[in-house]
Amino acid sequence: MINTESSLFGVRFIGSGSAVPDRVLTNNDLAQMVDTTDEWIASRTGIRERHIADGAGDSVANLAAQAGQKAIAAAGLAPQDIDLIILSTSTSDDLFGTAGRVQKILGAEHAVAFDLVAACSGFVFGLVTASQYIQTGAYKNVLLIGADVLSRWVDWQDRRTCILFGDGAGALVVQASNPSHPQNNLLGFEMRSDGRGNDLLNINYLGRSTFESITMNGQEVYRFAVRRVPEVIEKSLHKANLEVHDLDWLIMHQANQRIIDAVVNRFGIDPAKAVSNMGKYGNTSAASIPIALDEWVQAGKIQADHLIAIAGFGAGLSWGSAVFRWG
Repeated sequence: MINTESSLFGVRFIGSGSAVPDRVLTNNDLAQMVDTTDEWIASRTGIRERHIADGAGDSVANLAAQAGQKAIAAAGLAPQDIDLIILSTSTSDDLFGTAGRVQKILGAEHAVAFDLVAACSGFVFGLVTASQYIQTGAYKNVLLIGADVLSRWVDWQDRRTCILFGDGAGALVVQASNPSHPQNNLLGFEMRSDGRGNDLLNINYLGRSTFESITMNGQEVYRFAVRRVPEVIEKSLHKANLEVHDLDWLIMHQANQRIIDAVVNRFGIDPAKAVSNMGKYGNTSAASIPIALDEWVQAGKIQADHLIAIAGFGAGLSWGSAVFRWG
């Protein structure tokens, strides 16, 4: 832990990791379960397959810990170096929270740990939260994890929703920069909520310790995303004194390829800059952005000093964007 009574600390992003269950459920597999086809799903969503939890070993805690271990190693740290763990999840293994279990599995004995619930915006909200703790000097090394196992709450007979969701976890180590040379790589952010749209995407409590399956008004969520997401990206870029064409990468929540395409067309940017891996993973909620980030880092596509904008959106309704420099 670090403390300061003077200037704010800078923020760096130094290591990523991800983990998904071994079991793969393809569109053709789903066609054996509900009235659908691979072509119908792929043409409307961009999704071809998704990873699905299969047993206790694929708990949120285990997937989050696996991703966290990789991110800590990539950052050149040990679990004992982590001061704070933020677990962004809407599908906790325990209603009292899962971050403590992740801390135990990792052996991060010095870390404070808590859950953050903001659905598919969770990783963006978590990144901003982690950065505030660092900038004020409260903590030096923060492990931010986005992890969800939405397959627990899918109605596998509802073809409108069962085709969309997958399970997984992604992690990022956020670190304070040297106070003598405070490089702040979080350049701008914007977060929004509108509870008037809360009923568009839900997993509601039904009583007697049970919850309903995922319900979603897909058309309205799509309209909300293509209208609101570009606005927060523009605002976060404005705060960073950047233009969209300055970006090396745009990593949006992996909900639907048509949403990504609509935002790309709105900005007129090179589609190759818009990261997309939903074809392999589907919508993994708070995990989707960090899984995509880690895949591009591992492939050597994201390099030091690259400018990245991320954008999340989903239940709440909530949406937000952050612009940062990698490294």
